[in-house]
Amino acid sequence: MNSDEIDRLAWDKQAGLIPAIVQDARDQRVLMLGYMSRDALAKTLSSGRVCFYSRSRKTLWMKGESSGDFLELVSLETDCDRDTLLVQAVPHGPTCHLKRVSCFPKAPAGFMSELDALVRGREADRPVDSYTTHLFESGTRRIAQKVGEEGVETALAAVAQDAEAVLGEGADLVFHLMVLLRARGLGWNDLVSVLAARHRPKAPA
Repeated sequence: MNSDEIDRLAWDKQAGLIPAIVQDARDQRVLMLGYMSRDALAKTLSSGRVCFYSRSRKTLWMKGESSGDFLELVSLETDCDRDTLLVQAVPHGPTCHLKRVSCFPKAPAGFMSELDALVRGREADRPVDSYTTHLFESGTRRIAQKVGEEGVETALAAVAQDAEAVLGEGADLVFHLMVLLRARGLGWNDLVSVLAARHRPKAPA
C-alpha cells in the first residue's frame, strides 16, 4: 500500500480512524479488532509489525510492545468502501490480553485450517507414534508417492465403488496432499489462494 492508497482511505468517516480486523494468516482465524490512524498504518507498513491507535490513551500502540506478543504483518487490504482494513498477520504469542489465541474465543478457523494447523504442529513437534510424524520423517519423495497412491485409489473408487468409498479415499488423498504441501514449506491456504486467484473474474478490457 503506497501513500496514494493511504490517502484514498475513508479517514473522515470515523474521525481519522479506520477499524482494522486482524486475521491469522496461517488459518484465517479472526484474532482481534483495533483502530488505525494514518500514523499507525504508516508505522505498520514500515516496521512489518501491526500498530494501532489507542483511543483511550490517544496515542500509537504497537501490539506487543510490553508483552512481546507482537503481530507480524503479512498483508493488508481494504474493503470495497475503503473504510475498513483487513490485516493478515502471524501472531507471536497470544493476541488477547487474557492470554488467549484470539479476542474472540469461539471464532471458527474452519476445519481445513484447523487440520492444516495440526499438520503444521506435527511437523514441528514430531510426537512419537504419530502417523503424520512417520510421514514427515519418511521424506518428501515418500510423501509424494503416497499422494500418487491415494490419487489412484480415489480414481478407482470413483468408477468402481460406492459414494462412501469415494469419500473415504478422497479424504485420504486430501490429507496426504496437505502433508506434502507442508513438507515443501507450503500450507493449505497457499493452495486456496491459487484457486481463488483462478476463480476471480478478469477485469473487462
